[in-house]
Amino acid sequence: MNRSLEKVPMPEQAPDVRNKNFKEVALGYTPDMAVEEADRCLNCKQRFCVAGCPVNVPIPEFISKVKERDFDSAYNIITQENALPAICGRVCPQENQCEGKCIRNKKGEAVGIGRLERFVADYKMEHSDISVQKPESLPHKVAVIGSGPAGITCAGELAKRGYQVTMFEALHKLGGVLVYGIPEFRLPKDLVEKELQKVIDLGVTIEKNVIVGRSMTIDQLKEDGFGAIFIGSGAGLPRFMRIDGENLNGVFAANEFLTRANLMKSYEFPTSPTPIFTGGKVAVVGGGNVAMDAARTAKRLGAEEVYIIYRRGEQELPARLEEIHHAKEEGIIFKLLCNPVEIVGQDGWVTGIKCIEMELGEPDASGRRSPVEKADSLFELPMSAVIMAIGQSPNPLIRMTTPGLETQRWGGIIVNEETMATSKENVYAGGDVVTGAATVILAMGAGKQAAQAIHESFQN
Repeated sequence: MNRSLEKVPMPEQAPDVRNKNFKEVALGYTPDMAVEEADRCLNCKQRFCVAGCPVNVPIPEFISKVKERDFDSAYNIITQENALPAICGRVCPQENQCEGKCIRNKKGEAVGIGRLERFVADYKMEHSDISVQKPESLPHKVAVIGSGPAGITCAGELAKRGYQVTMFEALHKLGGVLVYGIPEFRLPKDLVEKELQKVIDLGVTIEKNVIVGRSMTIDQLKEDGFGAIFIGSGAGLPRFMRIDGENLNGVFAANEFLTRANLMKSYEFPTSPTPIFTGGKVAVVGGGNVAMDAARTAKRLGAEEVYIIYRRGEQELPARLEEIHHAKEEGIIFKLLCNPVEIVGQDGWVTGIKCIEMELGEPDASGRRSPVEKADSLFELPMSAVIMAIGQSPNPLIRMTTPGLETQRWGGIIVNEETMATSKENVYAGGDVVTGAATVILAMGAGKQAAQAIHESFQN
């Protein structure tokens, strides 16, 4: 057994190299590294790590196979519960989920479960032909709205059982947030395509460039013979601060900025017709993973200086520790305990951002200490662009065109937490359209729950 208190280090590109390219930052384990890390697992009788996984991957079992160098069996064990292991191994917040429950956390670092999951998936894709068995078709039709993590998972789980699944995607490319929201250097798009192809090969029909709520309604889908409908359309409506100057040229919503960079490949300009900018100073307002992605992308696009502006302190940053660490290594400047109050400009373009210093007061409803303005602390930073990364909510089109669909005041669809059923008969929902912007694996867990409930409804 490997009794090291630390994980086997993950090879990475050097910071001063990677912040100028869009190649993947983390390079992955070799087989020897994976076996060495797997040997740190204690194979506990009480499977705390599995309890921390939203899709219940049999973690000790797959790690045991890695120890034996039986990587094919390890892959088969993972994919019993998780259809997208190469993606989850890269973007899941393991430190708050499976690894957060690992008993080795009590003294040292948790077992690198995410790193091992990624290794197993990558090894399988590199060394084997991943083929799926198309099942015998059942008569029931299911519509899945959105091809992000929740939609992909729901569609795949139902297609494996033989249901006739049609997936409706608003954009011209499948993948949802996996292709437009997460940068190439964190999640390569060719890998996403390979994971998606496994679902398509199960017989799922794809309809792209279809905006449900505009191209057609939920009720029209029912009239077309779909016996169940799953809404996994995500949370793509950006939030702004409603401060002066947000309409200036050079102000972006983070999802617009990342979509241009990821899905439309602005980093290939002039080959790509959608440039963003290639220099100057950039402010990213927010402290979550999306803010880190936007800041690191701006740096790679040629910005001279990139600032994260966040109204709380470093301990309160909601982004993953790994993302914060990588951002700092790449030269991102953190302006914490600062809150923007105005974006200033000239001739219609951004020239700066005015901020006020903050200090932390009493905890708010979420348990985090509330930021309070400091008197006489206003200052201005010169900027050529500002990216707003302060959250997103669901697009209102579906709720506006679906009578009887109950939603939260902020727009999230209300569901039964066990079945993911909505207030509208035979309509289910999951992922960010229910929770607001959250994690890939939580959306996948909701897709699995909904698929099971839909399956059971057809059996009754």
